[in-house]
Amino acid sequence: MKDKWGRTIDYLRLSLTDRCNLRCRYCMPEALDSVGHDAVLRYEEMMLICRAALALGIDRFKITGGEPLVRKGAVSFMQSLKDMDGVRSVTMTTNGLLLSAVLPDLVRFGIDGINVSIDTLDASQYACLTGGGNLSVLLQALKEAISQRVNIKVNAVLLAETRNQILPLAELARTYPIDVRFIELMPIGFGTTLDGISEAEALSLLVRAYPDLAATGERRGNGPASYYQSRYLQGRIGFIAANTHGFCSSCNRLRLTSTGFLKPCLCYDDGVDLRAIVRSGQRENLIFQELQRAIAGAIYEKPAKHCFAEKNHISEHKTMNQIGG
Repeated sequence: MKDKWGRTIDYLRLSLTDRCNLRCRYCMPEALDSVGHDAVLRYEEMMLICRAALALGIDRFKITGGEPLVRKGAVSFMQSLKDMDGVRSVTMTTNGLLLSAVLPDLVRFGIDGINVSIDTLDASQYACLTGGGNLSVLLQALKEAISQRVNIKVNAVLLAETRNQILPLAELARTYPIDVRFIELMPIGFGTTLDGISEAEALSLLVRAYPDLAATGERRGNGPASYYQSRYLQGRIGFIAANTHGFCSSCNRLRLTSTGFLKPCLCYDDGVDLRAIVRSGQRENLIFQELQRAIAGAIYEKPAKHCFAEKNHISEHKTMNQIGG
């Protein structure tokens, strides 16, 4: 389905939980209260919403959190979603610390890709940034996933304090046939309390190390990343630069929080409460029809662009774990 600006919306980022086993400083650094279990969508409710979205042409799904793997039954849910007729892809974003235990099951049902968050390869800095995360556990899981030929992308948030980690992280694309994407810090939630660096600054460092680094002009997967390649790299370097190189004109996504709130744009607090619809007590066919109408309305009214450059216009004040990363 197209929105009123002519963009095709075919991608839903679906948060399973606002809970996480880490406390990353730009996401949820404090002991925040998680929402109660009754407030979180049950898996069967999520599946009904996904069916309604699929009927409108949304056929690509990214499973997020919080950390999606902390929720019991996450892998079974992803498999059920993958098995739904018409679904083109099911991918997941994760901090990777719980990945090894479920990797065989993910490979078995054919997950289409896994994005792994790694902001630094310095073990002590990683522990500091994440509130005690064990980098060696993460790197072992990464190696296992690569060895299983899973489509892996590494995501690294561009922080001023990890500027010296840009080149070490890029080396992962030299060692392995994976994409390493650098993401500008979003001015949302606790991200407003930290200093980020721009794509241009990071790219200048990378070009010194890889003089032949050149833009490919391609889009890979569901996201807005722009990619660069070098003959010295097996994989590619990507950038997601929402602040300095907005990609709103080609945005294809909606976000669904774990509590059932459908967000057309990360920047604004506008959206639709789908949980109220799925729990309305009506017959399932009527709920399905109402979900379709609500999702279609959210798609059509999707804003033309975000307002990250005008911070006083940002109306979204939830943290990223509450929204869905």
